[in-house]
Amino acid sequence: MRTRFPQFFWGLAALGLALVVAALVGAGALRAVKRAGDEIQVTGSARRPIRSDFVIWRGSVSSQQPTLQGAYAELAQHTARVRAFLRQSGLADSLVTMRSIETYAVPEVDNGRETGRVLGYRLTQWFEVRSPDVDGVTRVAQAANGLINEGVPLMSPPPEYLFTQLAEIRTAMLAEATRDARARAQAIAESAGSAIGPVRSARMGVFQITPRHSTEVSDYGINDTSSLEKDITAVVRVTFAVGG
Repeated sequence: MRTRFPQFFWGLAALGLALVVAALVGAGALRAVKRAGDEIQVTGSARRPIRSDFVIWRGSVSSQQPTLQGAYAELAQHTARVRAFLRQSGLADSLVTMRSIETYAVPEVDNGRETGRVLGYRLTQWFEVRSPDVDGVTRVAQAANGLINEGVPLMSPPPEYLFTQLAEIRTAMLAEATRDARARAQAIAESAGSAIGPVRSARMGVFQITPRHSTEVSDYGINDTSSLEKDITAVVRVTFAVGG
């Protein structure tokens, strides 16, 4: 008994010391985790459907003839017909801008090399329509294809559709995105048995203006001009303090 009791005693003492050390190590690790994880960063977003409120429609007519005078005379006829069509369609002259005429001398090419002679001249007249009457200009642009049947060499890309009220709704959308970020952060913190505190930092992302229901995203932002109906998405990255 004299030899076993001290061994048993020292065994219990060693076990107790090991438990104390383990507890201290565990507590230290827990404090370290809390120090490293006392904040959380989340991304919040807000989306709104919008309708374009401004339209830009561009088009051109051209003429190519052996002489510069002949090309200009024909181009003047085409331009006059386009102007008449726009007036008949209800577009005031103040909405239409005629650009400077582009002139290109068509070179003669032999075996892939220019000979220095001029075969003719190609003249191009660009016009541009800018208006808040989105539906009206869209109808005119669609009807303008009828000029081709008259022999007018019209080139008409699709109109560009813009939204000019982004500045007015920017603040409200950022507030919505921040509320979304707070809700996300709170859900994450509660699942870990904690709660979020005040905002430590916030960074606004770029706005995405995309066609309706599009999921396209770019780090540089998107400003779609091809669609009449669009969505605007605002994104913010917010860092919150986290408490126990």
